[in-house]
Amino acid sequence: MALKKKQNSTNEKKTQILIVDDHPVVRDGLTTIINHERDLNVCGEAEDAYQALKIVNELKPDVVVIDISLKNSDGIELTKSIKAGHLKMSVIVLSVHDESVYAERALLAGAKAYLMKDAVSENIVKAIRTVLTDEIYVSDAILKKFLHKIAGDKAGTTKTPIESLSDREFEIFHLIGEGYKASQIAKKLHLSVKTVETYRGRLKEKLNLDSAAKLLQYAIKWTKSEDQK
Repeated sequence: MALKKKQNSTNEKKTQILIVDDHPVVRDGLTTIINHERDLNVCGEAEDAYQALKIVNELKPDVVVIDISLKNSDGIELTKSIKAGHLKMSVIVLSVHDESVYAERALLAGAKAYLMKDAVSENIVKAIRTVLTDEIYVSDAILKKFLHKIAGDKAGTTKTPIESLSDREFEIFHLIGEGYKASQIAKKLHLSVKTVETYRGRLKEKLNLDSAAKLLQYAIKWTKSEDQK
């Protein structure tokens, strides 16, 4: 179980960073890169939301780096929880998933940066320094998409059916695509089975699907396409 707190007097003047990822290799890699900077220090590691919130409340790091997919939790919801209790704390979200789908959700949840994991080793330090100046860090492609929206460009404002889902609906849709049954989703998200079924009904309506079988088929197809990107 990952639950590490690394803090001593020599690090007091350094920017303190918490890494939240359920893969030890990723945490070790990020720690090595970040600690190589003389003014940055990884003060703790966690593998899920429960551990992360405990360390956040105890150490109050300057920056929290979060994987969007965590063990028994979700990076978007964790970001919301952190920002609810620590408004000025900067959050950076990492993901292997398509940034065109997830980046906006992460930023709306309160994150200051969104990084694709395949580029994190080159960009994590730059992202940390950017959010510390209270600026947003995203890829050029995402920045262009946001600028289209601001300008009112139809190409930038038209939402796909998936983008129209709320964060919770999207989370459940993704779990359906990964093969989770309603009872398993309920347990994972700490919801009742009835609540999950209500969300499934909303998903069918929003995605214009007339059966649970079609919802399952659509979710599996979409999830597989995301995994192959």
